[in-house]
Amino acid sequence: MLFHSSIRKELARAFGATLVVLVTIVMSMILIRTLGQATKGSVNPQEVMLVMGYTVLGYMPTILTLALFIAIVATLARMYRDSEMVIWFAAGRGLGGFLAPMMRFAWPVLAVIAAFALLIWPWTNQQTAELRDRYERRGDLDRVAPGQFQTSAKGNRVFFIDKDVASSGTSKNVFIYTTDNGKDTVTSAPDGRIEVVGNDQMLRLSNGQRLETTRASGEVRISEFGDYSTRVGTSRLSLPGELPVRARSTQMLLLDRTPAHLGELAWRMGLALAAFNCVVIALVLSSVNPRVGRAGGMVFALFTFIVYYNLINLGQSWITGGRASFPVFMLALHGGGLALGLLWLAKRHHNWTLRGLLLPRRIRGTA
Repeated sequence: MLFHSSIRKELARAFGATLVVLVTIVMSMILIRTLGQATKGSVNPQEVMLVMGYTVLGYMPTILTLALFIAIVATLARMYRDSEMVIWFAAGRGLGGFLAPMMRFAWPVLAVIAAFALLIWPWTNQQTAELRDRYERRGDLDRVAPGQFQTSAKGNRVFFIDKDVASSGTSKNVFIYTTDNGKDTVTSAPDGRIEVVGNDQMLRLSNGQRLETTRASGEVRISEFGDYSTRVGTSRLSLPGELPVRARSTQMLLLDRTPAHLGELAWRMGLALAAFNCVVIALVLSSVNPRVGRAGGMVFALFTFIVYYNLINLGQSWITGGRASFPVFMLALHGGGLALGLLWLAKRHHNWTLRGLLLPRRIRGTA
């Protein structure tokens, strides 16, 4: 039908353009944040693009939902301003008649959102956690590039190596600045080499000197050494710790229903349910008054979207902290949101008013 095809084509154009803009903005923001983490030593600089890709995939449910929401509001708002909606209404199409073509357009997007929220989201978090954990578990000297200062994993030491001979495990002109127990220590040596003692990596320095300063008293002590060893890491990666809740699969959350797991499950399922509800809410909020301007309706719609998603995050913390029940919260927020959206849509579709609902009662009362 002309009605269904015209609506879906317009929505497809608006959704595609909005999605490209949102993905570009999110990628730029995540790239800046990831580069900052790489500068601080939290992320391997060689894996910045990989971490950014995983992070963007994790944000895709929210991005897709927002793109779909904006596309529906913008498309119908334009049709209201250009009086196209008046034509459809005059042809016998009420506002409720727009729900069917919108759902036919939106259901593939809703399915993708559900797949991302329930399956891809924990997988991307698991991959990102493994990348960070592998980089954090590396020895301190493994982080150092020749000619650059680098902070250790614990943040209490700064290393500098003028030249690194990877094949022999030796280094030239080693500089170490350490802060520990109220003392600042500067250790330097012309030569150093890596030795493995048990499960530990030891940096062995030769013919160097050590400057130790006590911050409280200002006392300075200088010493020279012929041989000095300090632990800089482990010889192999230790066993991985427990996965964070956000990196656990949805199946694991369902099998072990702890408050933390239920909170995470409510968040993931909430993304999928919110995407469905947003289609109905966007249809209701799309009506604009040409005298108000284009921005008024869109700002109110975006405000509604932000409030909805903040309630999802708030509900996760409530369920995790034991202040709310999982089924009660899901029914109250998402069931209540759907019921409110459908009731509002029925009111707009049938042009219900409070005066029109009360008037028949008054007439029957006076008869």
